[in-house]
Amino acid sequence: MKKRNAPIASPSDTLPPEVRPGQSVELLKQLHILTRDGKLNQDSRRKLKQVYHLFQFIEKLLLELPASDTGPTLADHGAGKSYLGFIIYDLFFKALGQGTIYGIETRSELVESSKALAERLGFERMRFLNVSVAESTQSSELPEQIDVVTALHACDTATDDAIAFGLQKKAKYMVLVPCCQAELARALNQNKALNLQRTPLAELWRHPLHTREVGSQLTNVLRCLYLESQGYSVTVTELVGWEHSMKNELILAKYTGQKKRSAGERLQALLQEFGIEDLMGSRYPQI
Repeated sequence: MKKRNAPIASPSDTLPPEVRPGQSVELLKQLHILTRDGKLNQDSRRKLKQVYHLFQFIEKLLLELPASDTGPTLADHGAGKSYLGFIIYDLFFKALGQGTIYGIETRSELVESSKALAERLGFERMRFLNVSVAESTQSSELPEQIDVVTALHACDTATDDAIAFGLQKKAKYMVLVPCCQAELARALNQNKALNLQRTPLAELWRHPLHTREVGSQLTNVLRCLYLESQGYSVTVTELVGWEHSMKNELILAKYTGQKKRSAGERLQALLQEFGIEDLMGSRYPQI
């Protein structure tokens, strides 16, 4: 009896189950998330899970935006290789047929490689700017209003700059995953001896390791209060399980227009309690 030939597997049949339906295989290979034969290693699996999980949050926000003639706008700060921007475009903006994603990145080689990849894939409504997050607020290449601002692991004060950008651009949503919050830890160190005499709370940051941890926690608490004082409702949650990333705090801010005066007052009180009032003018100028 003549044997039948086994059916030829389609590319989608051989992909790892983590890859979302409709995702461009070519894109994932170009981003080195998938190997040439369509496999995932452990590092890539962790990175893909993190980006997909963040996309789920962002997709809901994009769907809530009111319809417009030009479509939604999204600015991705500290874009790096633009993993997040490319996947959002591939899974949402491409099918929508309108809207623009702007990638903000200081490393020129990454900006050029992202431009080349977008051109190869036909992602024509992606733009890449070789500027810092702070400089982007003055860039003429960006529109006056941005719907969604994202910052995935933007280091140290870059997250604060992304918030300032979002406030200036009247962003409807901000999606922030902070990283390496060192500025406030340095400020705590400057007056450590004086604060140890002034308040027992200074024991929380007497040791260098605790200084770093308390500085990181306090930085994000102040950011949330600042956003609330400027008319945003704020939700703080985990991005993924702690086994995947230690930089795991996700701050979601939605503009409501209801500025909370009490949030600004509590922010100022915390700065005073921790002896870091000097940060008021540079980081929280709108209060």
